[in-house]
Amino acid sequence: MSIRDSDCRLCPRLVDYRDSNRSTEPTWHNAPAPPFGDRNGRLLIVGLAPGRTGANRTGRVFTGDAAGRMLFETLIATGFASGTYRDDGHDDVVLRDCLVTNAVLCAPPGNKPLPAEETTCRPHLAALIKSMPRLKVIVTLGDVARRNLLKALGKPGSAMTGGHGATAEFDGVRVINSFHCSRLNLNTGRLTASMFAAVFETAGSVIRQPETKNEEHRKH
Repeated sequence: MSIRDSDCRLCPRLVDYRDSNRSTEPTWHNAPAPPFGDRNGRLLIVGLAPGRTGANRTGRVFTGDAAGRMLFETLIATGFASGTYRDDGHDDVVLRDCLVTNAVLCAPPGNKPLPAEETTCRPHLAALIKSMPRLKVIVTLGDVARRNLLKALGKPGSAMTGGHGATAEFDGVRVINSFHCSRLNLNTGRLTASMFAAVFETAGSVIRQPETKNEEHRKH
């Protein structure tokens, strides 16, 4: 069964959790949360996994919780989205030149997927990256998402350093890591609105740079 399937059964623990959520919250999405945005975009944003009351509830990645509110409001402020965000997803938000996804498509218990589940879902991320012909920048939200992204690129998880603002370049694509925009990081001040916005301002600066001959050759 494809990991893009709305009822993917590849990860038994995630399937059990999904079935439990379907039993207690039958009106929720309770299925893999697909990427959202522009597949021709030059920016890809990679989180770790849907939150139970976030994308698992609404069906739209990073929608329904504090992390999603922070992400979409920042994207709107930095020009990568337009519209007015709502936690229920019934809004007019449109992403501009970017796409948002997770390394793991199904909600995990405690918001923590197991390494085996990350590995099982990784072909989704690798295929998505290959399907974006204009990709120039990838922003990873958190070090676990960063390591998953590197492995999806065929690199070891240690191929770049972690931490907020860490950057590296692979095959003409700039990777920028950010602290995750979780409620915990926001409430403790580990991540501030200005720190988060700076990541996307940097991404915008990279995107606006003229392409080199090597980048043009890679895309053709």
